[in-house]
Amino acid sequence: MKIDRLNEIIKNTVDVIEKSKNDIFDIAEGARNECRLVEEELSLVRSQTLEVIRAVDELKVQEKESRHRLMIVSKNIKEFNEEDIRKAYERAKDIQIQSIMKQNEEQQLIQRRNELERRHKLAKETAQKAESLVSKVGVAMGYLSGGLKDLSEEIEGIREKQTLGIKIIRAQEEERKRVAREIHDGPAQLMANLVIKSELCEKLVDKNPEQVKQELNSLKELARVSLKDIRKIIYDLRPMSLDDLGLVPTVQRFITNYIDETKQNVEMLVFGDVVTLNPIVELAAFRLIQEALNNVRKHAAARNIHVKLEFQKECIKLIIKDDGKGFDKGNVKSRDLDGGYGLLSMKERVELLNGKLEVTSTPGKGTRVYASIPLQINEE
Repeated sequence: MKIDRLNEIIKNTVDVIEKSKNDIFDIAEGARNECRLVEEELSLVRSQTLEVIRAVDELKVQEKESRHRLMIVSKNIKEFNEEDIRKAYERAKDIQIQSIMKQNEEQQLIQRRNELERRHKLAKETAQKAESLVSKVGVAMGYLSGGLKDLSEEIEGIREKQTLGIKIIRAQEEERKRVAREIHDGPAQLMANLVIKSELCEKLVDKNPEQVKQELNSLKELARVSLKDIRKIIYDLRPMSLDDLGLVPTVQRFITNYIDETKQNVEMLVFGDVVTLNPIVELAAFRLIQEALNNVRKHAAARNIHVKLEFQKECIKLIIKDDGKGFDKGNVKSRDLDGGYGLLSMKERVELLNGKLEVTSTPGKGTRVYASIPLQINEE
């Protein structure tokens, strides 16, 4: 009966998580950010469109006047000298060229506005769908926190919980990889194409007024900002370099970005022979470093940080040390369950892999996070 109950809980948990699409919180937030960015860009494009429409109307009036002037000159050619005739023809030609360019720009802006309106509608629908699935995630977490807690008092050992935890971590990361690929192949490519098209417009336009160049540069910069934000979402879901390059290059890249954003001094040291790790071990090590540095960013006010990775035959050891303000562990435990420093999730992630986590901290003297994760994981 105990095994049957465990199997039922695992099955229900996997089914609910599969239906609700793991990490919908991140997806919903990404969709809301997309809505906000599109709304800002749409407002700018609408304003630009109105300005161009007014300019087109004004050019049409000028074109009509220039044609009338040209007609008068043509009918009374004997009354005008050669310079007057030349000026009349050149003005009519210049206004006609400007009118054509402005009309082309108007069509491009209208097309861009329609495209943004479609994107905004799609992003809004995605956010609404994701938010409607939040309750399903609550059900899944109910199975995990309630059902497994009851079983822990009835079943000896923790191997079943360990296996379940590994499966959940794997399911979460697989979903993150899938979402990252979709965003990378969709919105990110769209933003990249927009930048290329903007640059192409700059090269093709021969006689652009300065205002046109400024508007194109503004549109290009906005697209680059959007592309940067989308790529950040992709990286937060799952750094694809973890699969392509491995743990050490991925951590180095993360630390480089961390230094750029925080201006803190971070020193990274790697000892031992760097080897290809089990994907679950690799992921756990990266998430641990990521969470530890995020804690430093949010709470420590540190100036210097040391990150150490040591590859041994049977395990990988991690040390993240800072000279920040530190904290009292006794006071943190109670608020950690509410998302304080994330120590509980870090500890559970390491212990699910039969690893060891130690956090030492003293107020005013910084914090040291030590973890040891075995390289061989028994997933059976």
